[in-house]
Amino acid sequence: MTEFGLYLAKKSVNKAEISRKTGIGKSRLSELSMNPSARLRADELYLIALAIDSDPAEILSHLFKGLKLKE
Repeated sequence: MTEFGLYLAKKSVNKAEISRKTGIGKSRLSELSMNPSARLRADELYLIALAIDSDPAEILSHLFKGLKLKE
């Protein structure tokens, strides 16, 4: 499972409901949740955040928590 999939699981959200609200296909949501090489687009992130009543920055912080600036 990807970090995105873990985030959705932690939030206990229904992918079918997200799909209905956003227009993002259930297969695309499953791909983002299970395939580490799938890339989440900014427009998808924003729509998903709206659908699950989350701040997009919170999702980004969770997905990229391991990224650090070079010293």
